[in-house]
Amino acid sequence: MSAHKLVGLAGSFNRPSKTFALVENIAGLAGENYGFDNTIYDLADVGPSLGQALRRDDLDSRAREVIDDIVNADVLVIGVPTYKGSYPGLFKHLIDLIDPHELRAKPIIITATGGGDRHALMVEHQLRPLFGFFMSHTLPTAVYASDRDFTDYRVSSDPLSKRIGEVIGELKTFFPARSRALIAAE
Repeated sequence: MSAHKLVGLAGSFNRPSKTFALVENIAGLAGENYGFDNTIYDLADVGPSLGQALRRDDLDSRAREVIDDIVNADVLVIGVPTYKGSYPGLFKHLIDLIDPHELRAKPIIITATGGGDRHALMVEHQLRPLFGFFMSHTLPTAVYASDRDFTDYRVSSDPLSKRIGEVIGELKTFFPARSRALIAAE
């Protein structure tokens, strides 16, 4: 039996990026606990054809490959940097190139990063409604991280780690086979 596929998408061009680090951390823990095969992208992986594409067919082969991985994933971890109170425009443009039926009923962990706490509800007010339109299953726990939650682009705060642990546990609803961590503990 093949492993389930997790795709992480960091809606940022920056490298290194706290958003990518957050997505990578969550994807890594999900992979360890559920045996997922993980692939993580950022907008730099999508490439420059995104900004010129009016339709999916206008994308170059690399960008189409990223979208194909997103729509064929069993679970998604979406992370975006907060930009003027919302997600970046090119991230939204990428999502706009996906047909709504392609994400229907897909479990999605929604995350965002920002400089401070004032944008913490961005995950609830921007990302949850966006993926609600697609009729995706956004997991109940959304994860927001601020600059103080990272040290050298690594998750370093206990409250953030706890929240990540909560959302990892919520994946069990969609992947009820017992996690590796639970099996190893017995």
